[in-house]
Amino acid sequence: MQFRAFLFDLDGTLIEHLPAIHRAYVHTLPRLGLPAPTYAQVKAAIGGGLENALRKFIPVERIPEALAIYRPYWDATMLEGVEPMPGALPLLADLHARGAQLAVFTNKLGTSSRLICDHLGFSPYLSLTLGAHDTAWLKPDLAFTTHALTRLRADPATTLLVGDSPFDVQAATNAGFPCWAVT
Repeated sequence: MQFRAFLFDLDGTLIEHLPAIHRAYVHTLPRLGLPAPTYAQVKAAIGGGLENALRKFIPVERIPEALAIYRPYWDATMLEGVEPMPGALPLLADLHARGAQLAVFTNKLGTSSRLICDHLGFSPYLSLTLGAHDTAWLKPDLAFTTHALTRLRADPATTLLVGDSPFDVQAATNAGFPCWAVT
């Protein structure tokens, strides 16, 4: 099978961003009177979007309060220490040169994802960067995947999702195409 469209997860797939995410949680939770989470706790919580991850640390009714602390800090610091995974940029360049449609398909906030992709030099190779709050959906919702494919004008029969989480595998499974899981 020859793939013509590639949907890439961002965190843990194209970039290493967990240290910055952990710093943002360490900044936020103590300001809510809660203990700072460990790196392992944050790693285990993320993947399903910020609001869903926060639910693992705080009651749902405190999420707006947490977001009011987290988001300004995140906006000011998210590019500090963000690194592409080894080989990510050459891979995107090579696939793009071969005529593939490439997209970042993430549960990270879409505006943040686009800034990160610009910062790391990914954007010239991408047809689309789609993330949280760009639509009403998140991975693994079939509607989110269908929306991405529609925007790319991609055929599921020639699409591959590359990701590192169960959300990625489930999103691809729901849409009927393969997912290559990376760690």
